[in-house]
Amino acid sequence: MTSKLTYVGTIGLAALASVAATPAFAAGTTAGTSITNTATVDYQVGGVNQGQQSASNSFTVDRKINLLVEEVGNVTTEVVPGQTNAVTTFQLTNTSNEVLDFLLAASQITTGAAAHGGTDTFNATNVRIYRDNAVTGTVGSYDVGDALVTYIDELATDTAIRLFVVADIPAGLATGAVAGVQLRATALEGGTAATQGGAVTQTAGANTAGKDTVFADGIGVNDGNRDASHSDDDDYTIRTATLTVTKSSRVVSDPFNGTTNPKMIPGATVEYCIAIANAAGGADATGVAINDSVPGQLTYITSSILLNGTVTGSTCNADGAAGGSYAAPVVSGTIATVAAGATRTLVFRATVN
Repeated sequence: MTSKLTYVGTIGLAALASVAATPAFAAGTTAGTSITNTATVDYQVGGVNQGQQSASNSFTVDRKINLLVEEVGNVTTEVVPGQTNAVTTFQLTNTSNEVLDFLLAASQITTGAAAHGGTDTFNATNVRIYRDNAVTGTVGSYDVGDALVTYIDELATDTAIRLFVVADIPAGLATGAVAGVQLRATALEGGTAATQGGAVTQTAGANTAGKDTVFADGIGVNDGNRDASHSDDDDYTIRTATLTVTKSSRVVSDPFNGTTNPKMIPGATVEYCIAIANAAGGADATGVAINDSVPGQLTYITSSILLNGTVTGSTCNADGAAGGSYAAPVVSGTIATVAAGATRTLVFRATVN
């Protein structure tokens, strides 16, 4: 009789091998990828090699929906009243593990604290969103080559794009007025170029054998909701010049008293001073054009205009530079810059008829 000897636990050699996955980046392995892992066992019985045994396991990588909207920079966007195409800049990154579309929405806060510490007091107008176009425009800057968009089409994983929220600023606003703006992106189904995808739905219940969907946004960022959307805020802050104009006159001399206690009689010389004061804390006023009509009872004294002079207290100083022009009956002059917190003058003289 032939004896059968069974050697339990005497496998001469056992090897476990696996198929390596593609190296993962921030977004991770692409959703829907099938990962297969195969183990093999080699053994001997009585010193004789036996047939290799193996077992495999496969699973499908589920879909992680994640995105990040970030303001580019960390300061307010300074604007002036009446400005058009004022730009706030954001970045959208697809950190999901699948190519997706993203719905975009720009909104404004109505009251309360803005992103950079001011209090929201006005709304911008004509608010729209543009995507940076690196092919026809300047990379990272808003220009005419950028595309007006309402959604982002087929954004690849681990890809960041620059977006611009562009708006117009109402006239008549004072320095310090603030308008808060927000850009929100919401993940949509991808897969079809040039077509806005449908809503993304999170998989409920237990893990399935297919490609499930998990909302992973809102973890460790400033939008704490796992809802396949994310937003960030910026704001516009008005910085403008606030000008106050005053006009004064004094009699310089008369034909009888000269410069000693002169009187405003025919033949007297009168000096006018137009003072432009720019409030502190705002912006410089540039190209300040001044026009003043000389009354019919006076005769303008040729070449008497002095520009860009200063004021001490309420008195105009005779420290301006010759300039300006006269085209009867109007005296004109332009002061290049009246800095915030400064006062500059136009002075001219005339004779009483």
